[in-house]
Amino acid sequence: MNATRATITAVMLCVLLTGCAARMAMDGPEVNDPYEGFNRAMFRTTIALDKVFFRPIALVYRRVPQPLREGVRNFLNNLDSPIIFTNDVLQGETNRAGITLLRAGVNTTFGIGGLIDVGTRWGLQRHYEDFGQTLAVWGVGEGPYIFLPLLGPGNPRDLVGRGVDFAFDPFTWVDLGQYTYLLYVRFGVDLLDVRERNIETFDEIEMNSLDYYASVRSLYRQTRNNEIRNGATEVEDLPDF
Repeated sequence: MNATRATITAVMLCVLLTGCAARMAMDGPEVNDPYEGFNRAMFRTTIALDKVFFRPIALVYRRVPQPLREGVRNFLNNLDSPIIFTNDVLQGETNRAGITLLRAGVNTTFGIGGLIDVGTRWGLQRHYEDFGQTLAVWGVGEGPYIFLPLLGPGNPRDLVGRGVDFAFDPFTWVDLGQYTYLLYVRFGVDLLDVRERNIETFDEIEMNSLDYYASVRSLYRQTRNNEIRNGATEVEDLPDF
């Protein structure tokens, strides 16, 4: 099982890196959305799926008592600690790496496996880092905008980042035996949690946008730039993509 996952990860990264390098060699930094026709079709497909499936399920999930939902979110956030810590180190953010390590320690122990966010109560504020942000810090351009079904908005740099983060995640390499389905459960619950927290946000964007697709594209770029700069931009209240 571990060998199979390693092979899949390696092949995926090779394909993504090759495509990313090819696009960046052909196009300059002015590239925005050269695949807009394809992206809009994928966006419409995703929105249709969201309206009939994801949003209704997110509304049902909202009926779960908030303390339970917060516990699930805290637990999932704690599982991301190895990915965040690794990217902190790769970006040379030693202070933030220390905070991530301390948070993981106190939340896993005193926080009952991460169900309670003790770290935040102790002044260790959570932040998020991924390899897409690391590549940006290293000076790699984002490349053309891409929208993929279920994965949502992105670009070649972030797609490569997702593949590398998959390799950074210790659970990728753990042999769960008959419990392999837990990997998919984790992904599904994480997606559900994000969708529930952004119900009103995306409803408002759709309602107030002349072009919903263009608004999401713009907000995604702002969100990523804000994350890459560790929140140093003046943009506030960006949706969680």
